[in-house]
Amino acid sequence: MNRTKFIALAALAGIAAGVVGVYGIGNGSGNRESVVCREATALAARIAPFARGEMAAVNVQTKPTPLTPLTFNRPDGSPIRLADFKGRTVLLNLWATWCAPCRHEMPALDALQAEVGGAAFEVVTINIDTRDPAKAAAFLDEIKVSHLTRYADPTAGVFQDLKKAGKAIGMPTTLLIDPQGCELANLAGPAEWASADAKALITAALSR
Repeated sequence: MNRTKFIALAALAGIAAGVVGVYGIGNGSGNRESVVCREATALAARIAPFARGEMAAVNVQTKPTPLTPLTFNRPDGSPIRLADFKGRTVLLNLWATWCAPCRHEMPALDALQAEVGGAAFEVVTINIDTRDPAKAAAFLDEIKVSHLTRYADPTAGVFQDLKKAGKAIGMPTTLLIDPQGCELANLAGPAEWASADAKALITAALSR
């Protein structure tokens, strides 16, 4: 084999190896995500029939994927990550005092947490008031919310992160997340979270 032909073949081999490497990394990532959310895919299929009645507007994912990383604040102002809830099913709800539908559904979310919340499930409501966060505390005190932890994000960064990921377009925004951090379903707008339909949906999501 002459030198020119040898160099050409070596170059082609290098290109081929690079392509395999790139696609190998891509496939590895895809496989990792599919493995992480494999159980979520089956679970989403099981809860889909419960998206009816008061829950008819819930959009159940056919191919759940890990939700984008989110960070917000505990009541004392210290940071907490969505990843810190790993091992628990989470109903994540973004709300603000200037959002009338958010205010309307808050007592129902509190009732859902009171009835179903525990070691396996939590309603995580995140207030995103940016101008006067104290208004949220006053409102929750006024309506006597007592079962929801008062998480907040005065920067509204959580909403912006979800918006960039195509998961939020307005308020309220609610997402149902499995114990591995995979999105099972989402809802744009309010719902009757204390209804029998909502409890049936959440109960189905907790089934294993």
